[in-house]
Amino acid sequence: MAAFVCCCGLFGGLELGIRLLHLHLHGLFRSRDLELGRDADTGGQTLYVLDLVRSLAQRQEVEQVDVVTRLIQDRRVDVSYSQPVEIIAPGARILRLPFGPKRYLRKELLWPHLEDLADQLVQHLSQPGQGVDWIHAHYADAGFVGALVSQRLGIPLVFTGHSLGREKQRRLMAGGCDREQIEQTYAVSRRIEAEEQALAQADLVITSTRQEADLQYCRYGQFRREQAEVVPPGVDATRFHLVGSPAEKADLDQLLNPFLRTPNKPPLLAISRAVRRKNIPALVDAFGRSTVLRNRHNLVLVLGCREDPRQLDKQQRDVFQQVFDLVDRHNLYGSVAYPKQHRRSQVPSFYRWAAQRGGLFVNPALTEPFGLTLLEAAACGLPMVSTDDGGPRDIQARCDNGLLVDVTDSGALQEALERAGRDPNRWRSWSDNGVEAVSRYFSWDAHVCSYLALMQSHRRVTTQRSPLKRSRPQRLLLLDLDSNLELPNGADLAALRAQLTRDRDRYGLGIFTGRSLAAARQRYAELHLPLPQVWISRAGSEIHHGEQLLLDCDWQQRIDVDWNRDGVLAALADLQDQLTLQDPPHQGPWKVSFLLRQPDESLLDLVRQRLRRAGLQAQPLLRCHWYLDVLPRLASRSEAIRHLSLHWQLPLERVLLVASQQGDAELLRGMPSAVVPADHDPCLRRQPQQQRVFFSTRSSLGGVLDGLSHFRFPSSR
Repeated sequence: MAAFVCCCGLFGGLELGIRLLHLHLHGLFRSRDLELGRDADTGGQTLYVLDLVRSLAQRQEVEQVDVVTRLIQDRRVDVSYSQPVEIIAPGARILRLPFGPKRYLRKELLWPHLEDLADQLVQHLSQPGQGVDWIHAHYADAGFVGALVSQRLGIPLVFTGHSLGREKQRRLMAGGCDREQIEQTYAVSRRIEAEEQALAQADLVITSTRQEADLQYCRYGQFRREQAEVVPPGVDATRFHLVGSPAEKADLDQLLNPFLRTPNKPPLLAISRAVRRKNIPALVDAFGRSTVLRNRHNLVLVLGCREDPRQLDKQQRDVFQQVFDLVDRHNLYGSVAYPKQHRRSQVPSFYRWAAQRGGLFVNPALTEPFGLTLLEAAACGLPMVSTDDGGPRDIQARCDNGLLVDVTDSGALQEALERAGRDPNRWRSWSDNGVEAVSRYFSWDAHVCSYLALMQSHRRVTTQRSPLKRSRPQRLLLLDLDSNLELPNGADLAALRAQLTRDRDRYGLGIFTGRSLAAARQRYAELHLPLPQVWISRAGSEIHHGEQLLLDCDWQQRIDVDWNRDGVLAALADLQDQLTLQDPPHQGPWKVSFLLRQPDESLLDLVRQRLRRAGLQAQPLLRCHWYLDVLPRLASRSEAIRHLSLHWQLPLERVLLVASQQGDAELLRGMPSAVVPADHDPCLRRQPQQQRVFFSTRSSLGGVLDGLSHFRFPSSR
């Protein structure tokens, strides 16, 4: 076999080179003219992923690198975002997959639709020639999808959070935001849960700074410090450098001079999105309150493009309104520039324009996981005054090109800005230091070389799952023994019995149950229905096949990883006032079952915290408001379905299931079809409506019969 040489080592044993799949799901992503700053979801992460993919595609060790993002069909955005495949460079593509509504959505609204994407990705990657060696998930939403795909296909996972939900929540609450308001705006609990799932599954966590690993990721129960590797992002030296052209200076003079009474004053330059986290109003306020700053500097705010303020999301409108109010309150007209439009190609010109005037780059963000703009500014010779949170600490330690400050202290921010612009000799030293340090420590070559070396050192052997050789159905109907079949109407049961008997050769039958297999078979025999082809028992922790009831050993081997049943019992032992351990017949080797003393959905969070605090790979599931099961992390009814789909090579679109009880929401997500009878638990109505979910007007088995007709399930297609 050929071995490909990297400057950091060898990629031995790779016949055709490494294949990488990046997941970047939110915002607007394309290979050219990135609309950076258009909204809160189209920022530095977008640029980083694009630059990384381009750089990887140039390496001989890499055979193919793809980015999966969302396909959007919306008149409010450019038609390029509806293109299913877009070439970035030779060996690099954007693959856009549709999930959720066609229109553009902010990332907080994507959560209900992510399991659909995970199902599509599993199908795509299972096709001949589409397999990959690594999945790299960016941000919590992609981390959730990447974790599902990784655990189903056994593909190693890299996770980069970029910004973390726990840190965002902490900073916002420190700034005075109400917890409930944070939850409504940012869906932060869902985000944190997704980050926990990604960290539990990840083989490797790439961070930009040591501070991220030591102080931010460590707040997560599923994080292991040995997972984390620090790989600082690189700066594109072809764009960010000292020398510009007279034409670019003239362009910026034309853009900014109309705002400024004395254009040649050293500018305080801020480039960011107009979001609360970037804390731009605090900078405007500090500038306005300081006579020293107003006499010495201009303030230049590059906050993305805005054509029609009505098209901005509420957060952006609020930030701009705060800026405009502060300009008016401090009477800063003639001292502040905030252009409505700029081209991405002009961003390096802004840095050079500010450096030529002896200015400073200011990053007042409340939280800054890395701070790529600080490096871009440094490469152009522009010193900084920055938040002391996160990445800027590592940058300052290497670059020594400015001051760090606690930006939550308005007086300290003002003082740091005044002090940084006071000494021209120190400014020149900072400028020289920054240019040299970026060249030495923060190049794209160094970043990609370290990245590929990590792929090799953390590489693990994955085994391809072969399809089951047992007889497999062309379609599959799954019924819940504990709800659909518990107290069936006699006429409906007879009708279902007749239909299943008539169609037994056209689709398979499977049974869900929380009971043991023995108890389930005893109850099922009373119904005189055809024998199931598969049993998914003990809440999804066991699968048995055919008349011989063969245990699915592949499934047991998969979910048994890191399962500690005794540890679960010990971790929850002191919750006896809220939970009662059920009798032994309701327990299982991969299932611990409790009965709630009082229905309380919030108990799930408490149990989840206890399990994570104990370092246990387990998940709690609540069903019918009263029954709490704790299963291995990788076990559930929905995951059991995906396991069968893969092993039987049965497309999920050919699976029909029934959901009716609290706890069945997991069955309504993704690609299988589902019917919900009229007598369903009201909580299922709160689930976001999916295209493949049918709500019947009939109860119990009558609803099942309606669902079979609605989805034309007896069809041989």
